[in-house]
Amino acid sequence: MAADFEAAVEDGLRLSKRIYFGKDRAVAPPKPHTAMERAVGCSYLPISPMLYAVISDPAVVDNPDMPSYQPHVHGRCDPPALIPLQLNGVFLEADCYLHTAFVTLSATWRLHCVMGSRSCDCRIAVPMGEQGSILGVEVEVPRKSYGTEFISVDSDKASENVGKTEGGGFLKAHIFTLTVPQVDGGTNISVKMRWSQKLLYHNGQFTLRIPFSFPEYVTPAAKKISKREKIELNVTAGPETEILCKTTSHPLKERRRQERKLGFLYDSEVLSWSSNDFIFSYTVSTSHTFGSVLLNPPLVGDVDRRDMFYCYLYPGKKESGKVFRKEVVFIVDISGSMRGQPLEDTKSALFSGLARLGPKDLFNVIAFNDETCMFSSTLEPATVENIENAYKWVNSNFVASGATNILFPLNQAIKILLDNSDSIPIIFLITDGAVEDEINICGTVRNQLTNYKNISPRIYTLGIGKFCNHYFLRQLAMTSHGHHDAASDVESIESRLEGLFARASSIFLADIAFQNLDGLDDLEVFPCQIPDLSSESPFVVSGRYQGTFPKTLKLNGRLGDMSGFTLDLNVEEAKEIPVSKMVAKHQIELLTAQAWFSKNQELEKKIAKMSELNTVVSEYTSLVLLETQRGKANADTKKSSRKGDSHHKEEPKPKVISTMHNIGLGYGSLSATGENIPSGYGDPDELEAAEVLAKSGCGCCGRCWRHCCCMCCIQVCSRMNDQCGIVLTQLISAVACLGCYSCCSACCGGEE
Repeated sequence: MAADFEAAVEDGLRLSKRIYFGKDRAVAPPKPHTAMERAVGCSYLPISPMLYAVISDPAVVDNPDMPSYQPHVHGRCDPPALIPLQLNGVFLEADCYLHTAFVTLSATWRLHCVMGSRSCDCRIAVPMGEQGSILGVEVEVPRKSYGTEFISVDSDKASENVGKTEGGGFLKAHIFTLTVPQVDGGTNISVKMRWSQKLLYHNGQFTLRIPFSFPEYVTPAAKKISKREKIELNVTAGPETEILCKTTSHPLKERRRQERKLGFLYDSEVLSWSSNDFIFSYTVSTSHTFGSVLLNPPLVGDVDRRDMFYCYLYPGKKESGKVFRKEVVFIVDISGSMRGQPLEDTKSALFSGLARLGPKDLFNVIAFNDETCMFSSTLEPATVENIENAYKWVNSNFVASGATNILFPLNQAIKILLDNSDSIPIIFLITDGAVEDEINICGTVRNQLTNYKNISPRIYTLGIGKFCNHYFLRQLAMTSHGHHDAASDVESIESRLEGLFARASSIFLADIAFQNLDGLDDLEVFPCQIPDLSSESPFVVSGRYQGTFPKTLKLNGRLGDMSGFTLDLNVEEAKEIPVSKMVAKHQIELLTAQAWFSKNQELEKKIAKMSELNTVVSEYTSLVLLETQRGKANADTKKSSRKGDSHHKEEPKPKVISTMHNIGLGYGSLSATGENIPSGYGDPDELEAAEVLAKSGCGCCGRCWRHCCCMCCIQVCSRMNDQCGIVLTQLISAVACLGCYSCCSACCGGEE
């Protein structure tokens, strides 16, 4: 999908050369990337919020204000070209609460490339920051407005339009796209995009990074058009927290400084739009581990009427130096689907992880497909010599082939880990596939972990692509005090793995427990197994409860030098911090893993309600695009007033014009895993359909299907023009005639 999108944008930039802007042009005509620029990684994927004209008929491309003579264009664009629209104004607003940022970007684009008498669809692209989650999109055009809404898959609205919107959904895990139908040429389009994202954390410093780098070709052509760029940033810290600002990418001016709150503003007329992402960094100054607990009542309309709590800890510099001694087993999927770049990037990240081990640490490496291969039968000390031998072993044994079997290598890893009291055992599981016995694997592993008398193994999982079951991997991590992460595409494998290794290798506080919550009724903690505290990431736990929460929460744990640790956390009402919105995405992901594991339909309904209330993507909701006719309402009101109708005329209700199903991560694809289709290739649903088509063949046809990619054939045929289709039909007819002639010759023996 991403490659098709880039090709469509490149076609659109070529097509936009037809537009004549006269002599008063401020910027040069847009130019596609040269071969050298593409070689060094230049991409047409959006790196800032963008709006594109979807052009199927190239004859409609022209300046709506200054029509010019254009040579007639034969044919159509299939797939449609995407012409980036000109940006007239942009306003970025970000509200940071502890570790989460809620971002709203309001912008106005102009459909500058389509004749005033014609119309076309417009595609919105919203790239988001770290662990971004789309919250909603609102669009305003003359006489119409559009808005998104999350609804249960069982809702009546979800069945009003069962077709999947073309260009709707996620282009990549961090890029959301949405198509607005039939906008007239020359129209100004106002769009408001809302999403949430996490702040990056490293060495006590939080960093907010928002995609805000606009390409040069979205700058309006006319010099006289005003271009206003505005950024508003609000930072709200927790109790007893001192914020020290470090760096910023744009010239912000401080406009408000209150207890726990800072406000900044940047507002300027610009010659060209921002060419850099918006970056803001600040530190939380502390030498000791500290944190707090925030309480919030349930939202209006929440199906769960229990109160909420949000507990967080910041790692202090003094304690974080005492990390645990580690026993680490790396389990790496080397099935056929990992062939090429996925396996090479995994090897690079694995080497980086081995380099992080200290001389007192122990390690082992297990490679698996339908069989397993171990570097050593026991854990080996992380000496320079052993790590060098592991490098050589990995390079010679990591050969992608075969199927996927996860349970056996997991059992091997758990058995060789020692039950010591002075070390923390860690398993890293890296896979891109789904297996049939995932529920049984979770149950088996959970039972095995309970046999440990001291610190039980932590399982850190990384799922690559959409063909693995991320909820299975999350359930494994959740039941073992571990952590799960996802690499949505090949390019992110190395960075996501290195982040996991950094988090696990810097654990300094384990076996964390809350001591004085026994008086609460119906207590539920997310995640159910409290994770460890690492110097590379803040500790965050949320939950629901009934009763009176204690004024001080007592917390204890075990430090890396095996000494005990206790801490009293102050508890207060979160008056200005939206706890429910901050925890919604994380809780929905954890509850979905539980619902998958337990097959609990009531829990699925609860997740759907949470998704609708907090406008967060889930597996049990669809995203619908609603259209409201504003001009029609005004006309009806005037008509009723002329008739003397005293009754109030209601505004027309929004109607569903498109539905985007299955925009969540999904539960993987057993068929794609069985066929060893590379991760990130295609969509699981499309591949299921292709598999059905492949199985419909028999005999020699069935053997042919096994040696070609069904999805490739389907995509090639779908893009074939009429002339090629006619030629192919004639060729097949000719071959069929030859076959009939041979059959007649064999049957009749050559007689007339």
